[in-house]
Amino acid sequence: MPLIPGPMVTDGGDPSADWSGDERRCELVGPQRTGTEAVQRSARLAKFHVPEVVFGPGSLAELGHCAVRLGGRRPFLVTDPGLMEAGWVDEAVAHLRRVGLRPVVWHDVTPNPKDHEIEAGFGRYVESGCDVIVGVGGGSVIDAAKGVAILASNGGQILGYEGVDRVVQPIPPTVMVPSTSGTGADVSQFAVITDTTQHIKITIVSRTLVPEISVIDPRLLTTMPDWLNAATGLDALTHAIEAFVSRAHNPLTDIHALHAVELITRNLVRTQVRPEDFGARLAMAQAALEAGMAFTNAILGATHAMSHQVGGLLDAPHGVVNGVLLPHVIRFNAQAWPERFVALGAAAGIPTEGVPPYEVAVRLAELVRALADDLGVPKGLASLGVAESDVSVLARTTLKDACMATNPRDIDRHAAETLFREAL
Repeated sequence: MPLIPGPMVTDGGDPSADWSGDERRCELVGPQRTGTEAVQRSARLAKFHVPEVVFGPGSLAELGHCAVRLGGRRPFLVTDPGLMEAGWVDEAVAHLRRVGLRPVVWHDVTPNPKDHEIEAGFGRYVESGCDVIVGVGGGSVIDAAKGVAILASNGGQILGYEGVDRVVQPIPPTVMVPSTSGTGADVSQFAVITDTTQHIKITIVSRTLVPEISVIDPRLLTTMPDWLNAATGLDALTHAIEAFVSRAHNPLTDIHALHAVELITRNLVRTQVRPEDFGARLAMAQAALEAGMAFTNAILGATHAMSHQVGGLLDAPHGVVNGVLLPHVIRFNAQAWPERFVALGAAAGIPTEGVPPYEVAVRLAELVRALADDLGVPKGLASLGVAESDVSVLARTTLKDACMATNPRDIDRHAAETLFREAL
């Protein structure tokens, strides 16, 4: 099945956003001795790391073959009670057994997976003698599966892997089957785990966490409750916007980020109003995929750094918190780099011709807030349980989050506190 075509990349006023100009071509020097200064000057690299993707209605039937190709004999299938009740786990297990595999199912995962859950899952993995790890579920399930995989080959405790490139040893092969249209966990190098002692979320970033295979079957999206459909859709939108303005963006991530914005703004509300709408579901499945491919390579920004802290404090739905915070962060970042938001505005259907770049950014922030309103997302963090007394601690821990490194505008503690207060 062909993917839905995307827009042409535009650079939003950023001269480093594409490499097609004459000044780029003149850097293409001929053969050089290794290590020479000429080679160093001509190097402008972009790594784009994604799994093999099996995409389309009915693709869950390929799960068994995927596990076999990775050497699986006794897959460890991570899921949650909701997916079991919906019937998707039974189908997944049947596909695994059909090719001669003997899966073990572990389903003790809650939203915003907890450190002790990962430890328990790892114990079950070891005692059952499993090999390939399969995640069937939303971002929490997939992050839990990654956490088990980390401990399976690296040992220790999961909280010890917070940060970037702390996972040294290769993890067992993984196959992920997302059941939501937004987290991007099935294609990303991220895992987010709740520290239940400190009441914060930690972010683990490692190329080893990019799954070998992502099986994306839009049928699984039809059993999401409305609140989860809204939350994960807003999460995908946040991924796309933050990836596009990230300090680490490049042309390979830009095209996916822009197309994801276009697909989400056109289709997310349709999936909420008409859950069985085939075209809208297919579009949102692709949007989640493209936003995930963009952010896993370009990383994210302040919205996610802040959202992780709120989620750790309150165990609140991650995408809902993003929906509250994103408009505030857009306006903040646009004060430093408004031109970058022009292409985003155009992708979202906002008129940009002759409009000052900062005004486009403001309109984009307003569009995000209007979309959140249509989906029933609260207008402020206070509605989710955040109090003024929490702001100082939330701001302090935000600055330690790995996602802050690629936010396009520097943020100090005072600025972070101001953003939290604006979002209350």
